[in-house]
Amino acid sequence: MRDDGEWFAPKRFGLGAGRPIAWQGWALIAGFIAVTAIAAFFLGEHHRPLFIIVVVIGALALSVISAKHTRGGWKWRWGGEE
Repeated sequence: MRDDGEWFAPKRFGLGAGRPIAWQGWALIAGFIAVTAIAAFFLGEHHRPLFIIVVVIGALALSVISAKHTRGGWKWRWGGEE
């Protein structure tokens, strides 16, 4: 595992981040899953709009952080080597 600010490998095709390559990336994904699960447990059926807001904010935070920590940044890739 590396500690040079890159938490995710780039996707081979398309736009976005690929799999985590550092413990911070795995922790970020685990945190998102934990927040979503906890919100689902406590908010459940009765507070669906609040649950949706929590999940959307979490997904936006996950996207922004992973974009900043993806090797080579987010750009469209066609499958070639960089």
